[in-house]
Amino acid sequence: MISLRKVWIVAERDLRIFLQYKFLLIMRAAWFLAQIALFGLVVNKMLTPEVQQTVGGNYYNFYAAGLIIAMLYSTSVFIGYDIYEEADHGVIEYLLSVPVTRKELVLGRSIGGGLRSFIYVSPMLLFVLYIIGVTHPLQFLVAFISLFLFAFGVAGFSITLAVSIKSSDGFDILLGVLDALIVRLSTTLYPIAYMPSYYASIARFNPLTFAADLFRWGAGIESALLTPPAVAVFGIVLFFSVFTFLGIILHEKRLEGGSWQ
Repeated sequence: MISLRKVWIVAERDLRIFLQYKFLLIMRAAWFLAQIALFGLVVNKMLTPEVQQTVGGNYYNFYAAGLIIAMLYSTSVFIGYDIYEEADHGVIEYLLSVPVTRKELVLGRSIGGGLRSFIYVSPMLLFVLYIIGVTHPLQFLVAFISLFLFAFGVAGFSITLAVSIKSSDGFDILLGVLDALIVRLSTTLYPIAYMPSYYASIARFNPLTFAADLFRWGAGIESALLTPPAVAVFGIVLFFSVFTFLGIILHEKRLEGGSWQ
């Protein structure tokens, strides 16, 4: 029987650990501000009215909404680095000695990894909503709940990779490559209509595309380029379910026998 209290204790621990990465958090926030204050405005001025119309009439709003999803993704995957660091320092053995089952430990880590990212990104999300505005509160509520599932799914994705790769250097390299590809092969930053066809075919099934387009829909950015909301919600729920399940199963299997090794 899984104890929700113990799961929350594990998640709360990961929240506290995340706050220790002050330099990382400051750099991420500075990157966000630079993108919002410089890149987004510059590119917005470069686009013709015809192009602006295809993204709901304002590329800057389109870009700002996608930027939030990119931030949510990049901070959620950091839970994988925590797992490797703890394994290297023997913390995993300590965690296995406390009165928490392996399922509670892994589930708490998945929840904590997504929740801490969502909390960190929330002030930036509110700032973006201030810029864009919300015209359909009910739509936004659906999108907001889906973003929670997206963050948890990304944490599960990171945990799945972390427990599947034995080398921390290999994990770091692979995650860097995936980060570059997954973000750019999505509609977080670019409209799908202006991608090469071979990029667009991948972007249509990218979880970041589902999250970005659903967030835009929730914020009232109406555009023919957006993924239908029902499809986006289904894609996010599927992504969350698959990688949360895999993260829990694989992490628990890796810990079987009482050690990370």
